[in-house]
Amino acid sequence: MSELLFQNPLREGLRLTRWPQPSTIIIFGATGDLTHRKLVPALFRLFVNGLLPVNFSILGFARREKTDSQFRDELLSAVQKDMRSQSDWDRFAASLSYFQGDFTQSTEYQNLRRRLEELEGEQGKPSNRLFYLATPPSQYESIIDNLGAAGMANSGPGWARIIIEKPYGRDLESARSLNKVISRVFREEQVYRIDHYLGKETVQNILVFRFANSIFEPIWNRRYVEHVQITVAETIGLEGRGKFFEETGTLRDVVQNHVLQLLTLVAMEPPSSFDANAVRDEKVKVLRAVQPITEAEVSRYVVRGQYAAGSLLGEKKIGYLQEEGVDPNSATESFVAVRLLLNNWRWAGVPFYLRTGKKLPKKVTEIAIFFKSAPLQIFGPEAVEEAKPNVLALSIQPDEGISLSFDSKVPGPNGRIRPVTMDFRYGTSFGEAPPEAYERLLLDAMIGDATLFTRIDENEKAWQILTPILQQWEESKIRTLPQYPVGTWGPKEADTLIKQEGLKWRRL
Repeated sequence: MSELLFQNPLREGLRLTRWPQPSTIIIFGATGDLTHRKLVPALFRLFVNGLLPVNFSILGFARREKTDSQFRDELLSAVQKDMRSQSDWDRFAASLSYFQGDFTQSTEYQNLRRRLEELEGEQGKPSNRLFYLATPPSQYESIIDNLGAAGMANSGPGWARIIIEKPYGRDLESARSLNKVISRVFREEQVYRIDHYLGKETVQNILVFRFANSIFEPIWNRRYVEHVQITVAETIGLEGRGKFFEETGTLRDVVQNHVLQLLTLVAMEPPSSFDANAVRDEKVKVLRAVQPITEAEVSRYVVRGQYAAGSLLGEKKIGYLQEEGVDPNSATESFVAVRLLLNNWRWAGVPFYLRTGKKLPKKVTEIAIFFKSAPLQIFGPEAVEEAKPNVLALSIQPDEGISLSFDSKVPGPNGRIRPVTMDFRYGTSFGEAPPEAYERLLLDAMIGDATLFTRIDENEKAWQILTPILQQWEESKIRTLPQYPVGTWGPKEADTLIKQEGLKWRRL
């Protein structure tokens, strides 16, 4: 075990002051895409790196009929690229088993409980259970209620925890309703609301960068920062998820979770310690400080749009309204840009511009801090024209790193000034790619560390910020949204939004 740990690239990034106990992971929706693409590969990588307990099990729960052997064979392709040897797979596959049943039938959960007790008895391990809801949100209430009715929300001498995938509701009312369902069965400390963005090494490094480096924190406030831009751009479209996306849209799918999570990490105050409640307390304070956008202000401070047919990466692409599963008269947004203000001492008067969309020119997630310009009159009128604001850019994906641009004198006898950039890249500095987000988050849930998961008040406060926007859109009855050709940076209205304060979007 010790030899594996010294070889393990995750060792430094994972706070293994506690090790996961022997446990069983029960995956609801085990035949779905999330299980195959993310969950099982992440668990397999943890296994081959020696980070899972020796005595662990994975039980897949789904409707389709199949044997344990068939379930294992189907998952083999999902971990093929991470296999070092056949023996790795053979040992991991021995932990996999399958349970066929209907999520809505209460009798199935009594059978599930007996199956778990059999597995735990055979392996002589305590009844530590981690339930993972990798199902459509419409199944959450039924699964949670049935787990409670079957007495599995508390494992007696062991522990029981539940991981819930986003979206957690469609608006504030539905989020509160879902949280009531959860809280009547599970205690809040048992609940792990997962947002995979929080598992990314570069997202976690925001806190280290801010609070472990004395040169940045003193200027991380309204006195020095002019504005902040947060961009989450995707080149992909709906990828066969037209029906789902029509009911969701970008504001619910990306802004409510990923984008607002990045905002909280950039804007939060230093926590008293790096534990779950201290960190999440400070994040909630940021959300509470967001100045509400009234329904009357939505048209001024929020822009939405849909991609139209165009060319991306040399290929012609159809528009949003031509996608399979999309209503030809749809008013569902594939792009959103929002201006937010925070009513607190640190950030008063500093606008935060958020934008996210599909079928944009490149896949990139970046936080850019724009600092106020220095007085440059002493260098002459040319310098005033040529100099640019200092920008600190935190690149979350795909080129994980940090860059700082500042002005420098151009070599030669004249006094010209030109921006230059200092770059740091994770891959270059550490010589290896960071671990996948689900590896970190699954391990933390098994250990019982909820720092990187969202809390009930955090979830509801995020919805409280966005629900007035959703309500205004619903009441406006607008059926035609601004269009932007595939491969461009959104509708022209997004440029108008930021130009209101004499600014422009950072070129990425």
